[in-house]
Amino acid sequence: MVKGRCPFFGRCGGCTAQHVDYADQLENKKKQLVQAIDFEDVKAFSGTEYAYRNRMDFVFHKTGVGLRQRGKWDRIVDVETCAIANAELNVLLKEVRDFFTDVDAFDVRKHSGTFKYAVIRTPQNDSSISFVLNEDSSRITEATEKIEEFAKKSSVNNVVVTYVSSKTDVSVSGEFYVVKGKDMLHENYLGKEFVYSVQGFFQNNHKMAENMKKYVYDLLAKYDTSNVHLLDLYGGVGSFGVLNADLFNGVTVVESVKECIDAAEINLKENNITNGSAVVMDAKNLRKLDVPSPLFVITDPPRCGMHLKTIAQLNELNPKVIIYVSCNVAQLAKELDKFFKHKVESAAMFDLFPQTPHSEAVVELVLDEKD
Repeated sequence: MVKGRCPFFGRCGGCTAQHVDYADQLENKKKQLVQAIDFEDVKAFSGTEYAYRNRMDFVFHKTGVGLRQRGKWDRIVDVETCAIANAELNVLLKEVRDFFTDVDAFDVRKHSGTFKYAVIRTPQNDSSISFVLNEDSSRITEATEKIEEFAKKSSVNNVVVTYVSSKTDVSVSGEFYVVKGKDMLHENYLGKEFVYSVQGFFQNNHKMAENMKKYVYDLLAKYDTSNVHLLDLYGGVGSFGVLNADLFNGVTVVESVKECIDAAEINLKENNITNGSAVVMDAKNLRKLDVPSPLFVITDPPRCGMHLKTIAQLNELNPKVIIYVSCNVAQLAKELDKFFKHKVESAAMFDLFPQTPHSEAVVELVLDEKD
């Protein structure tokens, strides 16, 4: 057992593993994957233990912002700095705390109040703050004027005001407007430039995410894929598709969120990917897509995993290789057995979330030619 670096550890509901030596954290996560997929030769990759996150959702309280208290969803720990957030994010956190010292904070029990969240994002060479407001509040105008005043003084590149219902506890929405800068952020992976929405998903540990994407590229590069098509399933803004397009005859990015596909189309164009396309489609409707053969697949589903229809349709498509990227090892274990035509060729654990029980897994599945 070790002493947690964060003075709020034990009270804040964020990190839960700071008391565990980091080497032991990694070993535990590796063992978890080994047991889940029944495959012994799991590689483990890690980076910095702290100061890695480039996104945090801070909750407003009357005199500032903080994080929810562990085990008590309606109470907030007043967090001055976050040990797992990167330095740039903590700078913006201080700016928010110094400016918003008396606000009409949302009360989760009464479902009243105006300010709900300050979502701070600090990817490489960019930054944003999304101020999430209760759309049902009668003090929206007053809150917006205060945010506009903050935007003029803050060092942040982009500021947006986001509206959500008093009855939901979310920090993103399609209802927002830009106060300062733009509503898109920029990131670089392996020399490729990507844009994504301030309201969208993007990995919050840049270095480890980049290492994981390089690992996937190297897995695919060992095959002769010159006449093969790549299906980038649950593709988001197309990062896997863009990064691996040069290995394949063609690439199709599939994602159900239109805003992500809009960004994916920009990313394909701006990175001069001439053999790629992006399609708005729920993965369970994969049968409607005309996918060329032979086929390789990268699938990177959310924590809930893939729909049973998606798995069934992938089995029908007979991809020669499936790279399954998972943020939920338990769900991964449930789904691997359903790919009855494939066998595990390799597996790796990437610790994108030190000081927490979470990690990312990359499993390489190859078609068993005996079947």
